[in-house]
Amino acid sequence: MKVRSLADLRPIQQAMAERAAQAAAARAAAEAARREAEERAERERRLFERAVGPVQRLAPHGRAELQRPRPRPVPQQRQADERAVMRAALSDEFDVETLLHTDEHLSFRRAGIGPDVVRRLRRGDWSIQAEIDLHGLRTDAAREHLAAFLRDAHRQGLRCVRVVHGKGLGSPGKTPVLKGRVHSWLVQKSEVLAFVQARPADGGAGALVVLLRTASHGRA
Repeated sequence: MKVRSLADLRPIQQAMAERAAQAAAARAAAEAARREAEERAERERRLFERAVGPVQRLAPHGRAELQRPRPRPVPQQRQADERAVMRAALSDEFDVETLLHTDEHLSFRRAGIGPDVVRRLRRGDWSIQAEIDLHGLRTDAAREHLAAFLRDAHRQGLRCVRVVHGKGLGSPGKTPVLKGRVHSWLVQKSEVLAFVQARPADGGAGALVVLLRTASHGRA
């Protein structure tokens, strides 16, 4: 800006004065806020001392106090609730034997699913898209893992999965306890349309091939 006379300096001087006044007001406000914070902290300190009685400050230790990154919060209660729901939803007292079809291998098909579906499933017409191995897990852990696996597979739109439960050779008395439990749990899951014992190449008596309903339809 080109100044031609003293009169032209007046607006500049006024603007500079206004800026200086604003800066001074901002400094004054900041100083007032600082004093207020200090006074509030002092009041809280005195209130604490009156509440707990005489205190003695710790001697300075001379060590740097580093701010460590806090771990991410884990929704432990929600996870525990979900596991409890899964345990309640999959009962060990469910009598599955009355629903299994007796043929050369025990199989299951839900009402409305024709026997041809079981034959096609046993024949391998559906390719296995995912599997879960429950072999060696305790009952509660196997139940929770299976429920979560079936839920995720259904959400992904998978149709055919394999569930490995083992043959029970390592169980007391060589009794396949987990195998019977898995049969019962699968029957109780609405996502399951049918299942058959796997072919020898897919695990034989130690595994099941499971057909899931689609997310949008309910039929095979």
